[in-house]
Amino acid sequence: MNSKPQLRTVQVIRYVTPLREGGSLPAIAEADDEFLYVLKFRGAGQGVKSLIAELIGGEIARLLGLRVPEIVFAQLDTAFGRTEPDEEIQDLLKASVGLNLGLHYLSGSITYDPAVTKLPSRLASQIVWLDCLLTNVDRTARNTNMLVWNKELWLIDHGASLYFHHSWTNWEEQAKRPFAPVKDHVLLPQAAELDIVDAEYAPLLTEERIRAIVGLVPDDWLTGGSEDGSANERREVYIQFLLTRVASSPIFVKEAQHARTTLI
Repeated sequence: MNSKPQLRTVQVIRYVTPLREGGSLPAIAEADDEFLYVLKFRGAGQGVKSLIAELIGGEIARLLGLRVPEIVFAQLDTAFGRTEPDEEIQDLLKASVGLNLGLHYLSGSITYDPAVTKLPSRLASQIVWLDCLLTNVDRTARNTNMLVWNKELWLIDHGASLYFHHSWTNWEEQAKRPFAPVKDHVLLPQAAELDIVDAEYAPLLTEERIRAIVGLVPDDWLTGGSEDGSANERREVYIQFLLTRVASSPIFVKEAQHARTTLI
């Protein structure tokens, strides 16, 4: 596996349509490479922290062999959006000048419906393990954040992951905690192979690979908040959080297995 991931940078040239179902007003936009992207804006509600979680979560999922649409940096210029008639969207675009995040738009995809499609136990276990690692609270029956495209399952929207970074307090302790929200995970009933997946996945997330992924996060995303610390110091917290989380994987696996026994 490639331990040095790279992200392309594209220039956003056209705002196509907002995705109103997203809480932070993501949008479909066209870039200068003629592809469409789902754009996540730095000026939206959770700011750059949701972009950091999206980037780290998505690239970890990709490293583990799960399908995630290509993630790109999306450059938004000052002039962009001046002709946008919707005032709320215009304000969002003005607040998002600079580097944003885009995911390749999977045209024609459909939302994964657990009532229609049952996933293999191994794949369900892999996704549950990933979300426990990332503390991703947003893969529930109400909002699966999975798409079926070309008969394959794709993971989207990891912006609600790594929620420790909204406070930064006791991050060392948070890294070792079980992930209680796993009880609401849409795939938990099918996740019968968590021990097997843990044995496969934990060794893949080496310090070198985690550093390479966290190293993709732009410096100004790390220093834009009210917290103290340089970009490198902030980056190191993410790295140490993930390393501790991987080392503590038996804790969150046990929690997930316990939650599963109460469901089935």
